[in-house]
Amino acid sequence: MAALDTIRSLPLWNGAPEVSVLPGGITNRNYRVVDNGRTYVVRLGDDIPVHQISRQNEVAASRAAHAAGISPAVVHHQPGILVLDHICGRTLTPEDVRSPAYLQRIVPLIQTCHRETGRHYRGAATIFWAFHVIEDYAATLVEAGSPHVPRLKGLIQASRALEAAAGPYDIVFGHNDLLAANFLDDGERLWLIDWDYAGYNTPLFDLGGLASNNEFSEAQEMWLLETYFERPARGDLWRRYQAMKCASLLRETLWSMVSELHSTIDFDYASYTADNLARFERAYDQFQHSEA
Repeated sequence: MAALDTIRSLPLWNGAPEVSVLPGGITNRNYRVVDNGRTYVVRLGDDIPVHQISRQNEVAASRAAHAAGISPAVVHHQPGILVLDHICGRTLTPEDVRSPAYLQRIVPLIQTCHRETGRHYRGAATIFWAFHVIEDYAATLVEAGSPHVPRLKGLIQASRALEAAAGPYDIVFGHNDLLAANFLDDGERLWLIDWDYAGYNTPLFDLGGLASNNEFSEAQEMWLLETYFERPARGDLWRRYQAMKCASLLRETLWSMVSELHSTIDFDYASYTADNLARFERAYDQFQHSEA
């Protein structure tokens, strides 16, 4: 297998490394490597222009997050390859993320990401603006003749309405992909991994993404906002948050639509698209009715 040969040929190993595939990953291919008693994670993946993924940004964000104390160290990188320290721990599930015990620990982790990671980022930084990403994905789908094109006019109209409703905006350094699988628990502390989409953004995108990816109840969403901002989540803040939660679901939907056309990873993107589209439509319908 070419990937295994590539990994074994890296110049940092001291012996004959043991390489095994790590399950999961719907953007990258990930491997566990044991060499001379030390364990690493190797991520293989080139830039992905259709998803606005720059591996140089991923490396810089990974290093900054490690300096902020929330992510494993970068050991080595070269074009298409990122080697990280392996965290011996358990990957969280959506059920974990929804639990009060984990939520109490997750919110400070997100706050540290937003407040500290950008201070350590070196070089030209990325802005991850969900509404631009949505428009760019729509253009990609039109150019490719996607079967989803008939839906796009309505989805873009919704995106523009959400962008108008979600302001004014504070800006922080965001992770922008808060799936449960991107949290690790080593038994003592939590880690945040996978910085493919990292960049400056509103904190409401990460909070909305955390809630939508892990199917929070309204009471959990209210608790999340009030804990993060340390003030009541009433009126304007609640509505802006709901708009960004919808935007997170819409961006994930179009991400999957584009992945249906371009990804070579073995994953059921069609089902993922259908699930996220249905969830977006429910959330957006609720958002619209809340205006009345």
